[in-house]
Amino acid sequence: MTTIERVLAPNPGPYTGPGTNTYVIESAGEALVLDPGPVIADHLTAIRVALAGLTPVGIVVTHTHPDHAPAANGLGRELDVPVFGFAPGADFAPTNRLEDGSSVRFGSEELISVHTPGHTADHLCFRLGGYLFTGDHIMGGSTVIIEDAAAYMASLAKVADLKPVHLYPGHGPELPEASRVVAEYIAHRIEREQQVLAAVTEGAHTIGDLVDVVYAGLDPALRQAAIMQVHAQLIKLGDEGRVSLGLGGAHGATPVGLVERP
Repeated sequence: MTTIERVLAPNPGPYTGPGTNTYVIESAGEALVLDPGPVIADHLTAIRVALAGLTPVGIVVTHTHPDHAPAANGLGRELDVPVFGFAPGADFAPTNRLEDGSSVRFGSEELISVHTPGHTADHLCFRLGGYLFTGDHIMGGSTVIIEDAAAYMASLAKVADLKPVHLYPGHGPELPEASRVVAEYIAHRIEREQQVLAAVTEGAHTIGDLVDVVYAGLDPALRQAAIMQVHAQLIKLGDEGRVSLGLGGAHGATPVGLVERP
């Protein structure tokens, strides 16, 4: 029998929701720690408490963002266990590199890595039977900030093909209706793309104009994140030959145009 205990990091915020979900996953007395999060003394103490009576055998990281990975190497050294991840990043260096389909064994189970780029290029989900630990690929109660819209859509389709039954996200509550949640995420991204195209068609000339239309009423503190999201969507649409995107990158003044098709 496998047990999963969530240890919530005390790092709530506009991008982390209630905080980062660290998971202690146990099988036959052996345990993995997934996404130990930032280096916060109280949080590390809570992870140690969750590991009491268990034999830790590894630290597993979904991606290298600062709310997920920085505590991994120090905790790995303390527990004398390997640290697993896709690639190194800021404040993180895996001792064991994972690829799509790699396995991490513990007790009588194995955790299977699923490469899901989009939120970041290095992002991994982890499959345990019908369970899927989704990191920031899918979150409870929120959509996700993405770096690459095309890769993200392909990764959502990949997750849908796995047919998980229960999702354990990196932020927010567990998601028991996994197929419905994945379908909603796909539908949301398609809707956002249609909204961006409609806004360009109706005369939006810059990324800033698009944010004003697509994210009307947005908290000003989140505007730069919205600019980044629209920019990522426009890169996908530009690669598909549907819009033109001027020079300037993810900036509000970057010009946008509709590509007239013959």
